[in-house]
Amino acid sequence: MNRWRVVAAQECRDLWRGGRGPLLLFGFSVLLSAVTWLTATNLALNFLEQREAVNLVVQVAVAVGVLVALAVSADGISGERERGTLESLLLAPVSRRAILAGKSVAALSLWFAAFAVSIPYVWVLGRGVSLVGSALLLGLVVGTLLAVGLVGVGLLISALSNSNKVSLAICFLLLLALFAPTQLPRMPQGWLGELLRRVNPVSSGTHYLTSVLVNGHDWTRDLSYLAAPLITVVLAGVLLVVTGPRIVRLTGGVSGA
Repeated sequence: MNRWRVVAAQECRDLWRGGRGPLLLFGFSVLLSAVTWLTATNLALNFLEQREAVNLVVQVAVAVGVLVALAVSADGISGERERGTLESLLLAPVSRRAILAGKSVAALSLWFAAFAVSIPYVWVLGRGVSLVGSALLLGLVVGTLLAVGLVGVGLLISALSNSNKVSLAICFLLLLALFAPTQLPRMPQGWLGELLRRVNPVSSGTHYLTSVLVNGHDWTRDLSYLAAPLITVVLAGVLLVVTGPRIVRLTGGVSGA
């Protein structure tokens, strides 16, 4: 039986009916509204070109959407420990890998909901140019790669952390370290700058978006920039599958058994 589906259904009910999901989504929509209004104002004043405006909103939607998904995954195991509900979950007739899979699906549901909320904002800014469809499809592909990879990383950190505060702090610091380089006015030039851009899954993903949406490159021209997000997905997935039975436990850390 696909018991991970049972876990996923329960986790999604807890996330959305419990109020955390709608609250995070409301905060996301408020932030995206403010960014879209500021972007539209700069567009009207000719401070931004329309392609740049669409690219900016797509990147913000991806960044914040991945952030809220990571926050849910960071709470996945360590939060259950602190609330005293992990023991009953471990006693349920489901494997620990199924528990991790179900929690991953619940966290990713928040990313897809956030992306759905961003669609009208991208449409408003992209009216008049044949860019909306491409921007949304690219944002969905790149954002989903980043969300899947970072949700996996978040669950690993959550399972290994001794407290929920530690798990959340580490995940937010990690996300800050990954997104900060994308906000720098200029990356270092030469091979060092290119290496830093390519090894960081977030900067490589956003660079790919900019190359297609702003620079007008063909979709296939810069596909190599999606290597880092793909590698993150694969590594996080393998680690969860291999270590899942050992790290999903009532205390943080890896079991010696």
